[in-house]
Amino acid sequence: MNLQQLRYLHEVARQGLNVSNAAVALYTSQPGVSKQIRLLEEELGVTIFTRSGKRLTGITEPGRQVLDIVTRMLEDAGNLKRVGEDYADEASGTLDVATTHTQARYLLPPVVKRFMERYPRVHLRLHQGNPPQVAEWVTNGSADIGIATEALAGQAKLVTLPCYQWSHLVIVPRGHPLLEQKSMTLALLAQWPLITYDPTFTGRTKIDRVFERAGVAPNFVLTAVDSDVIKTYVELGLGIGIIAEMAFDPTRDTALATLAASHLFESNTTRLAIRHGAWLRRFDFDFIELFAPQLSENMVRATLKGGGEDPGL
Repeated sequence: MNLQQLRYLHEVARQGLNVSNAAVALYTSQPGVSKQIRLLEEELGVTIFTRSGKRLTGITEPGRQVLDIVTRMLEDAGNLKRVGEDYADEASGTLDVATTHTQARYLLPPVVKRFMERYPRVHLRLHQGNPPQVAEWVTNGSADIGIATEALAGQAKLVTLPCYQWSHLVIVPRGHPLLEQKSMTLALLAQWPLITYDPTFTGRTKIDRVFERAGVAPNFVLTAVDSDVIKTYVELGLGIGIIAEMAFDPTRDTALATLAASHLFESNTTRLAIRHGAWLRRFDFDFIELFAPQLSENMVRATLKGGGEDPGL
């Protein structure tokens, strides 16, 4: 048994049992991958994959247990390398952060600026996507840290920590009739065309749930993954916007007015995610604390040791 065989096995499973794709990803040949997996099966005395001819068709029960162990072994092997790099030079390296547009556009800029000033030799890479993508990137190791509102909590392979809570705002063009209302209600909102986030983004599930519970049918005419897109179409008079409160900038969004909606919609919690078993470097901890000052290194380490999810904020 060797590390190369374990990498081959892990990559074949990751590629959906497609040996050809695994060989391409590993920069090797398909016969070589197949041969090494056969040798590993013979050494372990178990069949890891079911086959139909030369094609892999499934994973056996002992194979699933083997793959779980292999995943942990490869993560630990990666951590060994990171430990060496960390202590050899704590102020250089690469930090991959996966997040959504709202976080990258409105919350992260001052954090990134301070981080880069503190660690000028660390290459910081931001990966933007929807919350399920953020969770997947952290899970598969493409990102070291994930930040999002939806999709992170409850992920079996991730340790998550709450960063901050926020509410939604209703935005309208200046002079809009809704500004004359003393109190905003769901029924009033439903009388207008609404523009808000795509269902996978920024607390959208809670917006939908509130309307459903109230028995009110909203008229969503447009959805977007980007707060700036929502604001643009509201400015054009195409509908009423529902956005995250941090996405409204009064110095820039001068054509828009806001209506408080915290009494209508549930609060949301933005979370930070780290893969189970990941080794965090000094600058990882510092980035986390710059983003969420309450998440000290000791707190993060304690949560990682517990291997679960901190329900508090």
